[in-house]
Amino acid sequence: MHINIKYFGQIAEITQKEAETLEFSGNLVSDLLEVLNSKYENLKNKDFKVAQNQELVSFETELSGQDIALLPPFAGG
Repeated sequence: MHINIKYFGQIAEITQKEAETLEFSGNLVSDLLEVLNSKYENLKNKDFKVAQNQELVSFETELSGQDIALLPPFAGG
C-alpha cells in the first residue's frame, strides 16, 4: 500500500522533508516506524506522536489508512 507521511517541526528538520509517499507492506504503525528509523537514523532519538487519518494512535495500532503524520511534542501541551 502507499502511505502518505507528513512530518512536522523537529521531525521535518530531521527528514529534511515536509511529506513523502512510501510503498509499504507492513501491518502496524511500529513496522512503519522501524522503516523510517532505518531511513532517518536521528529519528530514533526523538519523541513524537503518530496520527493516522488525523487521529492519534499508538505504535501498536494496525495500519488502516494511507495518511500518517509524525507530530513532535508541542510546547505547553
